[in-house]
Amino acid sequence: MLTDKHEAAANPGQPKGDPLCRRLSSRALIFLLLTLSGLSFLLRNILTLENLSYNTASMLFQPQNSSRHPALAQKGPLPPYNNHTICSHLEPTPDEALEDRALLDAIAWPKPPAPTSLNQTSDPVHSLFAILPSKGGRERRVGDQLEALVQMLDFQGRPKHYGGDFLLARLDSPDLGAGVAGTVVDHLNGFYSALFPLLWEGPAQVTITMVHSSEAVAVLQRLREQRSDRIFFQSLFRSGELSEASMCNMCLPHNRPQEPLCNYTDLHTGEPWYCLKPKRLSCDTRINHHRGGNKNDLVTHKEALLFQSHVNIKVVINASGSDRIDVLPKKIDDQELENPSIEPGPVKYNPAGYYYKGSWRSFDGTPVRQFDAKSITQCLTGKVINMYGDSTMRQWFEYLRAFVPEFNLRSTSWTGPFMAVDSEHNILLKYRCHNVPIGFPTIIASELRYVANELDRLPGGPNTVVALSLWAHFTPYPVEVYIRRMRHIRRALERLLARGPGTLVVIRSANLRALDKELSLNHSDWFSLQLDRVLRNMFMGLAVVFVDAWEMTLAHHSPHNLHPPPDIIKNMINLVLTQVCPAEKS
Repeated sequence: MLTDKHEAAANPGQPKGDPLCRRLSSRALIFLLLTLSGLSFLLRNILTLENLSYNTASMLFQPQNSSRHPALAQKGPLPPYNNHTICSHLEPTPDEALEDRALLDAIAWPKPPAPTSLNQTSDPVHSLFAILPSKGGRERRVGDQLEALVQMLDFQGRPKHYGGDFLLARLDSPDLGAGVAGTVVDHLNGFYSALFPLLWEGPAQVTITMVHSSEAVAVLQRLREQRSDRIFFQSLFRSGELSEASMCNMCLPHNRPQEPLCNYTDLHTGEPWYCLKPKRLSCDTRINHHRGGNKNDLVTHKEALLFQSHVNIKVVINASGSDRIDVLPKKIDDQELENPSIEPGPVKYNPAGYYYKGSWRSFDGTPVRQFDAKSITQCLTGKVINMYGDSTMRQWFEYLRAFVPEFNLRSTSWTGPFMAVDSEHNILLKYRCHNVPIGFPTIIASELRYVANELDRLPGGPNTVVALSLWAHFTPYPVEVYIRRMRHIRRALERLLARGPGTLVVIRSANLRALDKELSLNHSDWFSLQLDRVLRNMFMGLAVVFVDAWEMTLAHHSPHNLHPPPDIIKNMINLVLTQVCPAEKS
């Protein structure tokens, strides 16, 4: 250390000062530096605390009884929408981007925290539901709303504290041939409400089913956005005696950028499709299309535990008390029912319809006619019925084919196209499958047609019926792929209705299906539900008739099947023919 004497010798030009003053000056400088450092630290933490307080308040005040995810309830202008999926080939226009954003917001699903083990995930066996008592403890009558409260528990019997589980609810009475789909409200805290309208007199039983846990849904979301290559297709290329098979898909440019491709993007709609170019043949030698198979390296061992049949895929949840009720007839003059002090439930659920004595009845009261062979022929006389879509629409053609003779087009029994003609009554039925991605057995390449292009070839008019069902083959892909396809079809329908007033357009929704692990990863009901919500939103306001296959399969007692049983198909056809030939008003 330098002494005062040494310091003076080292700085001969400096005046010699008092040692106490010099020590005070050094301490003041150190104090000043500490003060500035503390002030800087305080300012940074104030900003951090402000952000933390804002985020915490946003979480605490989210409405948990909203059907939409509360994180979407934001105010002000939406940020620009960007499609970052691997299937994003075409840049949407600004209007399309806004619609895309709104549609994706409408189907947003809560994401759970990552579990550390299977024991922390939702277990339908430990979970329970209870039918809540009616208001005032009064008797349940036709016209009331029934509510059941579901509490989800994990495999160790501990309550879940977040939502996102995929549940189904049904109220039915097998003895009466009656059933109605319920709606499920996620409270985002481990509790769910299942709501049912009481529509018939007599006994009724509540059934709550967990299709997937919230943790399983999170895996499905990841697969949909990141692994749309988990289903692949092939085409055969042939020229003379030389032939080659090549892999095809919608997303090949992003998966294999280094390999040459055959581009089969549709010139009219812009729908993309690619095949890896054969090594020895040109792209114009493609002769067919068929499904190649599934990829198996999709999930980890830990994730696979979330998809176990009879454990956590479509397992019924037990009731903590009785799961049955008795419904009394509605009393018009019941003073209690007319008492304005009795408040209705928080959500009044109106289904599309319900079964009673095995027949589907529309909820709006429109009578659904029952058609036999004679009345079907009478109704279809002079009509052209154009059916487009997947095998769920082919079921409609097969049902009607029993009443209208089929004209043999030498098509395969699975892929079509098909035609049925009754020249005596001037009836023409046609079915054609939709274009790629279609997972049918081998289809001749020239028979692959986009539905929008087919619709543009129809003249339309009062004797024309168009029926559409496109969903089952789109489940492995990002939702944007389905939005784009439905947008092209919607525009084509708008043009058809403009040039052919009176054209009847019928759109069949998705339906429930049987599931195991492999089917869940590629074609889960959760994927179908998401596409179904997109479909309904996109065609809302257009002059079309919806056949709610989702509710018609959920409300029915039959096991879920991709291709619903004849009883359900018959009810669908009766609903369609009621629109084609409505009952005469008295």
